[in-house]
Amino acid sequence: MTSAIIVGTPRKAAAPLGTAIGARLIDRHITANFYPTPPEATRALLSVESFEGSVWEPACGKGHIAEVLKAAGCAVIATDLNDWGYGVPGKDFLKEHQPRARHIVTNPPYGRGLADAFVTKALALAAQSHGKVAMLLNLASLAHPARTGFWRSTPPARVWAIDSVVCWPDAEREPPKHFREHRYCWAVWEPQHRGATTLGWLSAADFRAPHTSFSNNERPHS
Repeated sequence: MTSAIIVGTPRKAAAPLGTAIGARLIDRHITANFYPTPPEATRALLSVESFEGSVWEPACGKGHIAEVLKAAGCAVIATDLNDWGYGVPGKDFLKEHQPRARHIVTNPPYGRGLADAFVTKALALAAQSHGKVAMLLNLASLAHPARTGFWRSTPPARVWAIDSVVCWPDAEREPPKHFREHRYCWAVWEPQHRGATTLGWLSAADFRAPHTSFSNNERPHS
């Protein structure tokens, strides 16, 4: 098992100027593209994908993905543009020029073309590190007319459709209907992939309870 290393430890986030509790705090989360990934989504990914070597989570938020990777035995580098009290803040992924780890796993920010920019940047960095890229994306992005050319020219090795995942920043409040209706997939690129993309299906319900045998990283490799 690979030892887990988090660059930047969990800590108290700096109080955002003018931010209060309740709805205003949620507004700040949404404005800053903070949509925490429930642990079952990452556990599901790790049940079908392995990441040998270090993993960079460049939009780590409060560590929702990074902590699951760490628990699976991955050596994790956690950074974010914003300070959410976890990892190393103030790091703009889109301005990075060198990979901080071999692999990149994240739920990228959406809106204003950010997810597309994250994927493009991640693939460029992974070309240097010869690692995998795994992105949690809106399932609808696979059939968006503006992205067809990209998918044809840069197909992932595998796409894992995952049901009933809700990325919502407030556990105390019911997410709006459109959040509950979003469907996601993990798109996974790996070096030197050639040929068609493999499509698979994952059920989030299978990974909601804590278990010890979810991760391919914990399995002996032949």
